[in-house]
Amino acid sequence: MPSFAIEVPGEANPLNESLLVHTLRSAASSDPNQIQTGTKQLQQWERSPGYYRHLQSAYIDTRLPVELRYLAIIQLKNGIDKYWRKTATNAVSKDDKDAIRSRLLQSCLREPADRLALQDALVIAKIARFEYPNDWPDALSALVQTLRSQVSPLQLARALLVLLHVVKELSTARLQRSRQNLQAATPEIVHVLSTLYADSVAYWSPRLGGDVDHETTSAMRLSLMAMKVLRRLIISGYAHPNRHEEVVAVWGAAQQHLQRFLQQRETEKLALQLAKLHHEMAREHPAAFALLPNSIDLTMAYWGLAKAHGESFGAHGTVQAAVSNAKIGTDGDSDERSTTEKLALRGLLILRACVKMVHSPAQTFKYRTAEDKEEKNQATELIRQHLLTATLVQDIMETLVIRFFVFRASDLREWEEEPEEWEKREEGEGEDWEFSLRSCSEKLFLDLAINYKDMLVQPLLQVFYSVATPENEDVLFKDSVYTAIGLAAPVVFEQLDFDAFIRDVLVAEVQKQKPGFNILRRRVAILLGQWISIRITERQLVYQIFQFLLSTTDPLNDQVVRVTAGRQLSKVVDDWNTKSDDLEPYIDSILAQLMALINEVELTETKMALLNTISVIVERMEHRISPFAERIVGMLPQLWEASGEEHLMKQAILTILARLVNAMKGESVPLHGMVLPIIGGAVVPGSDTEVYLLEDAMDLWASIIVQMPQPSQEALELVPLLFPIYEFGSEQLRKALEITESYLLLAPEHMLSDNIRQPLFSALSTLFAALKSKPEANGMVCNIVELAIRQSHKLGGTAAVDQTASDLVQVGFLGKLLEGLRGSWTAHCTTGPLAMHSPVDGIVETDYFAILARLIMGSLEGFSSAVQAAAPQVPSSQTGRSRNPLDDTMGWLLEEWFSHFENIGDPGRRKLMALALTKLLDLNQRVILLSLQSLMTVWTDVITELRDDTQETTSSTMDHSKEGDSLVYSSSSTLQPPDPHEAPEDARRRGSTYIDEVHTVSLPAFVKETLERAVAVSGGEEAFRREWVGNVDRDVWGAFMGLGIL
Repeated sequence: MPSFAIEVPGEANPLNESLLVHTLRSAASSDPNQIQTGTKQLQQWERSPGYYRHLQSAYIDTRLPVELRYLAIIQLKNGIDKYWRKTATNAVSKDDKDAIRSRLLQSCLREPADRLALQDALVIAKIARFEYPNDWPDALSALVQTLRSQVSPLQLARALLVLLHVVKELSTARLQRSRQNLQAATPEIVHVLSTLYADSVAYWSPRLGGDVDHETTSAMRLSLMAMKVLRRLIISGYAHPNRHEEVVAVWGAAQQHLQRFLQQRETEKLALQLAKLHHEMAREHPAAFALLPNSIDLTMAYWGLAKAHGESFGAHGTVQAAVSNAKIGTDGDSDERSTTEKLALRGLLILRACVKMVHSPAQTFKYRTAEDKEEKNQATELIRQHLLTATLVQDIMETLVIRFFVFRASDLREWEEEPEEWEKREEGEGEDWEFSLRSCSEKLFLDLAINYKDMLVQPLLQVFYSVATPENEDVLFKDSVYTAIGLAAPVVFEQLDFDAFIRDVLVAEVQKQKPGFNILRRRVAILLGQWISIRITERQLVYQIFQFLLSTTDPLNDQVVRVTAGRQLSKVVDDWNTKSDDLEPYIDSILAQLMALINEVELTETKMALLNTISVIVERMEHRISPFAERIVGMLPQLWEASGEEHLMKQAILTILARLVNAMKGESVPLHGMVLPIIGGAVVPGSDTEVYLLEDAMDLWASIIVQMPQPSQEALELVPLLFPIYEFGSEQLRKALEITESYLLLAPEHMLSDNIRQPLFSALSTLFAALKSKPEANGMVCNIVELAIRQSHKLGGTAAVDQTASDLVQVGFLGKLLEGLRGSWTAHCTTGPLAMHSPVDGIVETDYFAILARLIMGSLEGFSSAVQAAAPQVPSSQTGRSRNPLDDTMGWLLEEWFSHFENIGDPGRRKLMALALTKLLDLNQRVILLSLQSLMTVWTDVITELRDDTQETTSSTMDHSKEGDSLVYSSSSTLQPPDPHEAPEDARRRGSTYIDEVHTVSLPAFVKETLERAVAVSGGEEAFRREWVGNVDRDVWGAFMGLGIL
């Protein structure tokens, strides 16, 4: 029957239970239109009062269809995460919460459908995490009471299900208070559950061996569920499990049951739960594990089980025969991990936890009592003396190498059938070592090798020397031993001449043309990747081996071998001791092989790994990569198109492009035409790719501008896209400011044109106000403004600086700057209880004054006009007389400037300030001359510092006209030949530095000339001394005259 439902706004559909059921029926139907209409209506009701109470009512009503009830409970569960917190917007009301809580437990206990009961249990657990024990104090006690009561098997199973998920939620809480609440309730729950577990096991144990009836199966499920809850409670519910009798009792019962459960297929799941309990105890409570009864014997039993499993793990004889015949069958090897393998893995994990307990104990800031410390020491000594003996450690090492490092038939079969998938899984197995027997074996082996070096190195080397000959062709055993030598590289490198091993063994072995030697070729690539950063001097042989392994002309170099070599090559190239000169002869063929391999493989992750290797090569080769750049770039468009929505691949492509540009420097210009449109598309606000690609696109953008010899129209058109990025306030802000500074160096004419200058200053002004508390970001903004002033002076002299100053006033930048300095001056004038906090201080204030200094050096008139226009209003004097606004501003500004001067540490900044303050004398204003004493102090300090730095410079090498100023560059330093491989921006920055007044103007000479002009304007020397010098302290005047300037 067609649907005539009309979609109307939520407020037009008042919420009630019958309408909600109707809407749920629509959302749960098979009609796409009804699903869309119903789902949208449910979303609109999410924030409506009563919505979640009505959802629970719909779920509880067993007359409704199961699918409808399932949708209702799912909606309720999702809503708890969003709206149950009291602080959430549109939070569920207290009345609705009370109504929902009152029906939770009973609705789940009576639910016959398993999947609905599971969702109900999850709802109860989520609510308990928010409300236990404050708003729902009986959440756990009600469940315990149910377990104590004579209830039906269904209700008992449901109560255990709810308890399991509640304990899961409470045990993952991060707040200490939440964990303490759980710990307070744990002993009673453990007592009840352990009794239930013991009774149920006693019921079904005698009935195994024959036909298992429904009651027996139900009892076994009950035992399994009880143990799941017990396991989590014992681990999370006790700070010191070994100190509690109920835990000791459960621990003893678990050990007794484990051996018996392993003998019956029906009880394997229960055996695995017991193994998880043992492992988690060793990992989370190592001292308790060691001190609980019979833990040493338990660990030895696990090792015995693991060792027995190792006898069949690799099936060495069978696999070796198959390898020799170049055929891998399926006999005797299951794809599914058996229960025995899972238990063997738990055994290795327990052993690893014991090794960590002794040699790498967890560090914690938690207060420990004397009893805690004593238990820890006792447990450590117990494990050291009675478990990790020399005999056991050697036995573990031998078993791991001989049994668990060996490939199984299923591994080799997957190698043949799905090589790319297999290689990817093997490459990443180190990350999931807790779930992989071989990976866990490697981790345990490395732990033992590091901590029992003296005991294990010599036996390992003996085994290694026995197999490391070209004549030995036991491929699988060699692979195992080479695996061990690779893992133990940091331990054995002093006793093993690995270079000789490469020359005498590996070079011959990788060239052998026999079945199965592809296994060894793969291992050689991994081995070289592991040793390259430890000790290898035979670099040429290493490069040749990888060149050979990547070749497709040899049939033994199958896809697994070549992809593995491609991955491991990145480690070789990225090593500190890899020199581009040595690598250069092999790059042509290696790049060709890698690019062909990228086209051959199908998995995006594999393509990205190989592309990363090329990226590392590009970075290592620097300018030498230029001849190969066209080939590398040529494959990228196809990868970009093929990646579709795989943004990780696009990020990798942008990264390699950035490295190419940085490596090629000025020679990268041919790439810019292709790259700049990509950058534009990635950084446009609101674009689909902005979220994923912005960071990498910004890095690439920055690289291009730095390496661009001359500005291009395409690059200049991107400038307006920088300004919206200023608003992000993240790491992208830093990069955007760096790019802006690079643009000012590259294309000052464009950046200071009317179309760009004003939006730029406006954006910087908006940003400037928010960065007072962030010195680094504030410094970047100030550096940009400072550079803009310098560049405007370079392009248009004082007139251009006047315009720049006017623009800074117009956008409010200079006003904010002076307001901040005025606030600091006001704060520094207050002391004691009435002392005010300075809005700007330290390096931020230095950056503010640097901008003013650049304005002064660029145009004294422009500075005066700008300050007068932008300065904050100053109240009239106490006498009520009207004063010159500029004098008022300059009065407090100079006082603050001189006060801050001693806090400036950078010599270049100190000289810049001294030059600017000196130049203010040319204004011939009384307020400046009133500060003559402070000026003379600055001159004396800075000139003395600059002269001290020149003492080591002999008179024969110093330009006499610049004597006494170590920051002035000599003419010979500016004529140094540039580095032919430097970045174009480096040359631009160097040129900008060479014309900076800090490095071209001698401060003593500048002071002398300026002061002589001021004396002349004041009516001559005698008048100047009478009116101004008379106010200067004698010591200050004497120190200044001691400079010999006048």
